[in-house]
Amino acid sequence: MEVAAADLARERGVDPKRLRAALRAEGFDWHEHHGRWTAETGSEQHRQIVAVLDRLTGRDRGEMRALVVSALSDDLSGTAPATVAAPVRGPEQVLVRVRAASLNYPDLLMTRGAYQLKPPLPFVPGMEVAGEVIEAAAGTGFAPGDRVVAATRTGGLAEQVAVDAARVRALPEALDFATAASIGAVYLTAYVALVRLARVQPGEWVLVHGASGGVGLAALDLAQVLGARAIATSRSAEKRAWIAERFAVPVLPATGFRAAVKELTGGGADVVVDPVGGDVFDESTRCIAFGGRLLVTGFTSGRIATVPSNIPLIKGFSVIGVRAGEYARRYPERGAENEKAIWDMAARGLLRPHVDAALPLARWREAFESLQGSRHRGKLVLLP
Repeated sequence: MEVAAADLARERGVDPKRLRAALRAEGFDWHEHHGRWTAETGSEQHRQIVAVLDRLTGRDRGEMRALVVSALSDDLSGTAPATVAAPVRGPEQVLVRVRAASLNYPDLLMTRGAYQLKPPLPFVPGMEVAGEVIEAAAGTGFAPGDRVVAATRTGGLAEQVAVDAARVRALPEALDFATAASIGAVYLTAYVALVRLARVQPGEWVLVHGASGGVGLAALDLAQVLGARAIATSRSAEKRAWIAERFAVPVLPATGFRAAVKELTGGGADVVVDPVGGDVFDESTRCIAFGGRLLVTGFTSGRIATVPSNIPLIKGFSVIGVRAGEYARRYPERGAENEKAIWDMAARGLLRPHVDAALPLARWREAFESLQGSRHRGKLVLLP
């Protein structure tokens, strides 16, 4: 993707003419595209532009731009980009220059104080990134310039982040930064749900709700990789058409799907993946097979559903909560196996992540509001 030097300058609060003069002084070789001076994202030219901007803005003196949550609020009023001190790498950490950071629903919840992880204020959200190693502790196996992906929990929506070496891995050569940053959290959630907890078998029916969102899309994709038969639901007719074309599966509206699911499956879905909650959860309990597994991965509808205990008793199904991160913390060896499985599949081209938009950090609000309104398909990515 090409970026305009003038846009990069404005995002940093630098007059584009000042940037051009500084680059000319260094003998920079410009590429002109439709009358604009541009560079390919991640290219040597792009890195040169960023380095000059760092000098012009003082970031080479230990400062960086980040998205900072200084107060909790329901309307993002306590969140804004700011210049902050750059992180200092710990003794067993890797310092990463962030090239792409994907958004996840917990990032939005954390700005409200509505997620189980509640970092002390102020904090920088961002659970996963892709970028290049700036420096690394001895013995980590990483060196400056290495392309990597990292799970950060927080801190990812910034130009730099210091990450424990155990949470960093080499970025598969075939993946760009934005795509790589979009895999970890959602595909690990899908893997823990379908493989570890539901133990999905080839030929089983998997009903995936919210199938155009991050977790839903990953679950739908992984279900097909595992040889399951999938059904998807989505609120939007446009998204339903997009899912049907991309995955060639039956796609139903997000309400009133009960009868169609029972007809398609011959009685009910063996597995249900529900990141939506609320009415979707309620209706799912009416179209799940005997012995089925209803996997709760979230509640983007805003209502946390409940179920009378007689319904799973009579129908013989299980309700299973899915927290991929907590699963890895409680079972570290299995957690490492989960990550290896996902990234091996990504390296082999078996997974089909979708980046709906990759936006500069200055357009963070647009990305968060799209996430909040479920207007996106797949993943949203910010480019610090």
